[in-house]
Amino acid sequence: MQRPLRLPVTDDVIGPVHRGHPWVYADAVPERPEAGTPVQLVDGRGRTVAFGLADDGPIAVRVLDRHPLPLGRLLGQRVAAALALRAQVLPARTTAYRLLNGAGDGLPGVVVDRYGPLLVLRLYGACWVPHLPALVHALRAVPEAATVARRLGVRRVDGREGLETLAGPEAPERLVVEEAGLRFLVRPHDGQKTGLFLDQREHRRFVGERARDLEVVNLFAYTGGFTVHAVAGGARRVVSVDLAPEAMADAAENLRLNGMDPGQHGFEVADAFAWTPAQPADLVISDPPSLTHGRKADGAARRAYRDLATHSGRMVRPGGLLATASCTARLSMERWSEAVVQGLTKAGRWDWLWRAQEPPDHPVAAGHPEGHYLKLGLLRRRG
Repeated sequence: MQRPLRLPVTDDVIGPVHRGHPWVYADAVPERPEAGTPVQLVDGRGRTVAFGLADDGPIAVRVLDRHPLPLGRLLGQRVAAALALRAQVLPARTTAYRLLNGAGDGLPGVVVDRYGPLLVLRLYGACWVPHLPALVHALRAVPEAATVARRLGVRRVDGREGLETLAGPEAPERLVVEEAGLRFLVRPHDGQKTGLFLDQREHRRFVGERARDLEVVNLFAYTGGFTVHAVAGGARRVVSVDLAPEAMADAAENLRLNGMDPGQHGFEVADAFAWTPAQPADLVISDPPSLTHGRKADGAARRAYRDLATHSGRMVRPGGLLATASCTARLSMERWSEAVVQGLTKAGRWDWLWRAQEPPDHPVAAGHPEGHYLKLGLLRRRG
């Protein structure tokens, strides 16, 4: 490993870095080395603060450890530790999960999702591009992983779209994975998330287990993750709503993969922001895509979540349940909850029953609150 470049940092970042924050911003360093350069951060007296990789854009350095380590060894250690954690926290018969969750697994800017024999790598920092061979080498040591592929599409890092096979056989067009014993179709080359949002796995299980004998509406259903879990949990009927006809076709296929009859359930190709059911449901699930992508959009996002809560809350019968979610990091749990409550005041009286964030295979460093993004709440409409 090349000798790290010594890089002074301002005093105000030392405390957060020591507490585990994985980023140093551009205004905290006097110069910007080339992205990927190993750097040793030091304070005004030349004392060690941290070791990391120089990046471009607003983040100047991705912090990896306190002291320098050969990058190949560090990557091998972090991948092994991530595998050990997943073995401890994942439900049985689960072959699709988040293997590396950036800073939560000690590799800020690196995300790896596993779909059975396929590992899909996504880079959120240009600092990792020069070290891509070392990353692939570490991932090839994952047991029973045949293919390593890279999902492109991060504008500042990739500049292009698609799925690129890096090692092993070409990534398949489709494969089937398990989620707590339930089977799901995955299309690795299609879309950002292949048709299965791994971060909602535990939420799907929780909500599905509470669907017995209920009439359910699943808004923004995509390929029917919540739908399959609700049917497995004993729901009488589930109506899935999504704007994409291809997603609805895959939702029906996912039911078939689990021995469930799609003919007993409904599939509506419609805008979930405008669609309404013929009659109120016992349980409404609302899991929209991210509604904000920048600081200036925060106010609009709060209004959107508020209005969506009103719209979906009116679909719930008195005494029924609403499971509502957000996947935007721009809104904290507190601000999102406030928007939901504001919207639901127009749709009856409500009680919070449960709130949750990321599942255990999406760890978030304690010193990195920005790493939290996922939110789900279960509410009851009073009779």
